[in-house]
Amino acid sequence: MVSIALVGATGLVGQTMLQLLDEEAIPFNSLTLYSSARSAGKEVTLKGNSYVVEELTEENAADSHFDYVLMSAGGDTSLRYAPIFEETGAVIIDNSSAWRMDPSIDLVVPEVNRASLKRHIIANPNCSTIQSVVPLKPLADLFGLKRVAYTTYQSVSGSGWKGIEDLDRGEKGEKPQNYNKAIYHNVIPQIDVFLEDGYTKEEDKMIRETRKILGDPTLNVTATCVRVPVPHSHAVAMNVTLDKEVSIDELRQALENFPSIVVMDDPSKEIYPTPLDAAHKKGVYVGRIRKDPSLPNTYHLWSVSDNILKGAAWNAVQILDQLIKGKEV
Repeated sequence: MVSIALVGATGLVGQTMLQLLDEEAIPFNSLTLYSSARSAGKEVTLKGNSYVVEELTEENAADSHFDYVLMSAGGDTSLRYAPIFEETGAVIIDNSSAWRMDPSIDLVVPEVNRASLKRHIIANPNCSTIQSVVPLKPLADLFGLKRVAYTTYQSVSGSGWKGIEDLDRGEKGEKPQNYNKAIYHNVIPQIDVFLEDGYTKEEDKMIRETRKILGDPTLNVTATCVRVPVPHSHAVAMNVTLDKEVSIDELRQALENFPSIVVMDDPSKEIYPTPLDAAHKKGVYVGRIRKDPSLPNTYHLWSVSDNILKGAAWNAVQILDQLIKGKEV
């Protein structure tokens, strides 16, 4: 008997999680859907069954008896409710940033690391971090990793429905309501708020999360995060310094042999991944693999992945699937 709850069932990521529970045939015997009061009462059909979305309250969370709780309703909701669900014995997989850097909380990308379950809260990393550490992991394991410099090109769906709606508003000539500047026919070199050091909170997330997931707190990491007028899929340009010199063929083979990575890299035929190639797919697509002659042992990689799938919902469902299968063994 496996019982699952989903908090944030009517949001963009929550709806995608529901779709994946169906598509991936995740085994469960009961499913409860929660949302804010505004969305409560909506009906969802899954696997031929109808579910009515309930309002999440402290009372019904404390009275619950779930094995697993998927949460995708924002940091404040997670901070308030995840400990309540944890007290009931549930394992929580949280998609917000609320718990990611808590040293007692596992930050997990299933291809890269595993949950220790010191606490029964597991954090889903930032979307751009997820698609970056997947290709970094085999390089770190095989060749050693000294430094990473990120430049991201992040789609508007990274902001949920509000970002998609702002892109649509811009196309109609209307003013944005979510972003502080127009995103249509524009790029915005700011994601989240600025910190005192001039980095944005999104950039700080990528830096600190990369170190935590790869288990290297001294790794040299820097980032610039940019919002672009693309509906789906993030792209990340990575400049990577390794411990030793390797050939491009060795790099390519290491990536091709790693789970979830799809290598699209043939400059002679102009083959490389774009957001359209990755949209609505679960893999991490990698191309533009080349040597950086300006620094020793340094290489360029281009990573593209669907930020709602691998960058959020699919990564969480992968964690859930691993936990269920582990429990069944």
